[in-house]
Amino acid sequence: MPGRGTINVRYFGPSDADTTILLLHGWTATADLNWFRCYAALGQQFRVVAYDHRGHGAGLRSKKRFRLEDCADDAVAVADELGIQEFVPVGYSMGGPVAQLIWRRHRERVLGLVLCATAPVFSVERLERLSFLGASGLAALARITPEQARLWLTDQLYLQRKAREWDPWAVEEASGHDWRMLLEAGTAIGAFDSTPWISNVDVPTSLVVTMRDQTVSKRRQTLLFDALPDAEVYRIDGDHDAVVEEADQFSPTLVRAISSVHART
Repeated sequence: MPGRGTINVRYFGPSDADTTILLLHGWTATADLNWFRCYAALGQQFRVVAYDHRGHGAGLRSKKRFRLEDCADDAVAVADELGIQEFVPVGYSMGGPVAQLIWRRHRERVLGLVLCATAPVFSVERLERLSFLGASGLAALARITPEQARLWLTDQLYLQRKAREWDPWAVEEASGHDWRMLLEAGTAIGAFDSTPWISNVDVPTSLVVTMRDQTVSKRRQTLLFDALPDAEVYRIDGDHDAVVEEADQFSPTLVRAISSVHART
């Protein structure tokens, strides 16, 4: 992509599909780690675009500090390269703020939003603030001693599993992270707050709420519904890793959530 670098993109689905979706994965994940159990169901009905966020997996690398706004602009740059004018951002966890920022910064490109296991603000409770503050401090430390950052972030990996429990391909996916950028991403998530403007969203929106989420609490996910009373809500009986661990429930629910947005555009 001009001025950004090279990025690997998964682009599949029916060529005559009415809706193109951009899948935006969560913190410390990759597109495949986040969405691999949803690809087949989504690809039957939609044109699907998926890629790794900057600093994650095979995503873009930059010496600049990680910003969620840059991730939002990256998404539009990917769409430009593929000749896609309008699309539906589908954001999971950290991908939720990215999706919200795509709407705010590039409204003319957004047909609708699907926000999963995410919130308008993350650093709410005292312990969460301390956690994100710790990420911030380690992000600075990572510029000098990245191995210490790697050891810390190993315990924060997506799905909260130990590496020995992962399939080899998943370990390979995670090994591609730029740890300094991921730590800075944790800081960016902690600082994110769309509450001053999220109620202005004027496109059809679906919310997929993970009801037993111990990472992004149901209460914080509900803040999105409070701000977007016209949004369609879909509930999943699962924790933050429901997209993988409860995929038999999550995948068809996600298809319905996206189809609802399409029907309302």
